[in-house]
Amino acid sequence: MLCLSLVAAPFATGCSVLAGSVHKSAAADGPAGGEPRKDEPRKASSVVMFLGDSYTVGDRGVQPETTYASATARLFGWQAVVGGRAGTGFVATGRGREAFLSLFESQLGWRPAPDMLIVSGGHNDWRTPAPQVAAAARLLLERARQRWPGTHIVLMGPLWGTGSPMPGALAVRDALKNLAHQLRIPFVDPIGEQWITGDRLTGQGNAARLVKRDRTHPNQTGHRYVATRLAADIKRMGLAHPVRKG
Repeated sequence: MLCLSLVAAPFATGCSVLAGSVHKSAAADGPAGGEPRKDEPRKASSVVMFLGDSYTVGDRGVQPETTYASATARLFGWQAVVGGRAGTGFVATGRGREAFLSLFESQLGWRPAPDMLIVSGGHNDWRTPAPQVAAAARLLLERARQRWPGTHIVLMGPLWGTGSPMPGALAVRDALKNLAHQLRIPFVDPIGEQWITGDRLTGQGNAARLVKRDRTHPNQTGHRYVATRLAADIKRMGLAHPVRKG
């Protein structure tokens, strides 16, 4: 049974995955691939931490345990620790005046090393020059590597709720993708993979059924869908059941 340790519950508003081939619904309670046979030893669940904005921790009316992060953890049978705060980013501080690095230190960095850390962000940084965002992201990722040398790290670029992404968001995405390549960290690209398409306002694409009236955040169906897309990428990376090195 999945045990979720949620550190983001007090963090309310601010700002976001598995192709159907992995699992038909993220609402299912058990790991992808089914339960082990009774004669097989049960393997310890991987501990996976998420750090992100309101897509990850939940926006108004959405709790951390119902976001894509927790839904992805359920699909793989991970123990999840969800951290972050709405409105934040690698540079953006939201209402709490803390960006990702500060939130990493206060919420996650002091904990025992997880098997994997998934950092999802950039949406709220689209007004900031992309090189500045990349520099802040580098500092965070290098800090996490220094703190947890054996932990797998995955970087996930900006999600975009509806309509065409702003040029600034695309620039941030490109800068983060390049940084991930430099650091040899797997990169997940929701914009490039077109997870969300069309516009709720016009009724086009899947945004009409996956995005809330604010035209930004996923609804519950959207979070489960985003979980399926992320899970598909994680599976392709060979990280469905990560184990910390060393």
